[in-house]
Amino acid sequence: MPSLVAIVVAHDSAHALPSCLAALAAEHVPAVVVDNASRDASVSIAEAVGARVIRNPRNEGYGRANTLGIRAAERAEHVLILNPDIVLQPGAADALLRAAAASPDAGLLAPRLMEPDGRFFYQPRSLLAPYLTNPQGTLTLPEGDACAPFLSGACLMIRRDLFLDLGGFDPNIFLFYEDDDLCRRVADAGRALVHVHGAVALHGRGRSSKPEPGRVFRTRWHQAWSRAYVSRKYGLPDPSPKMLAVNAPKAALASLSFRQPLVERYAGSAAGALAALRGRTALAQEGLL
Repeated sequence: MPSLVAIVVAHDSAHALPSCLAALAAEHVPAVVVDNASRDASVSIAEAVGARVIRNPRNEGYGRANTLGIRAAERAEHVLILNPDIVLQPGAADALLRAAAASPDAGLLAPRLMEPDGRFFYQPRSLLAPYLTNPQGTLTLPEGDACAPFLSGACLMIRRDLFLDLGGFDPNIFLFYEDDDLCRRVADAGRALVHVHGAVALHGRGRSSKPEPGRVFRTRWHQAWSRAYVSRKYGLPDPSPKMLAVNAPKAALASLSFRQPLVERYAGSAAGALAALRGRTALAQEGLL
């Protein structure tokens, strides 16, 4: 029985999947690819290297698709959730499994994420992490294994039974903050979040899906909406009024200068905040209801 199965959610990810899946194969980690209605060769690429493929007829979002893949990985003890733009480095999977065995109280474990420019990605705080407060976001990079306030959803390892016992990713979230929410629920269950320094993964940062018109607007919409959603879920102040007040004038000014990327950025944030205030859901926005 394999102890570890990787879950990769793809959406127009043909450019990134070959390196991701090749690295998993080199680590002898079987992969389940959940395809969110890709319009490119993502499915054929995954099938060609022997990955199990689950085809969603529509884009279900990141967390919902991951939960589907994890439910399908019935023989796995642990699951490794990773973006298509993640490339595990040699020995990373074994290092994560050794850390899990050495720390039985660990709920989530994550590798050291290295960015394309060589920097080490480490987020020093989380909106939902009152158990490790760092209000100024002071960045002190760990030099070894360490408990963390947050672990990036770009690459996470968790026991499959724990993930399912916690209900999986919040199905109301289409994109963004599903990892913060999972980290919070794992911590609330009395489990540690562990950064595993000896496990290294290269992170393409934003390369999971190919660029397309309107992507910036859609991304910013979901960032704003999901931040409001998780804030309300955990009794935090609603950031939507301030987000709308800040971004709506910026969108108007950007439109006067015909700077389309800035228009999409600010208008997306304003629209997501307004939708949250009006009670519109992310699933409705994506036509999933």
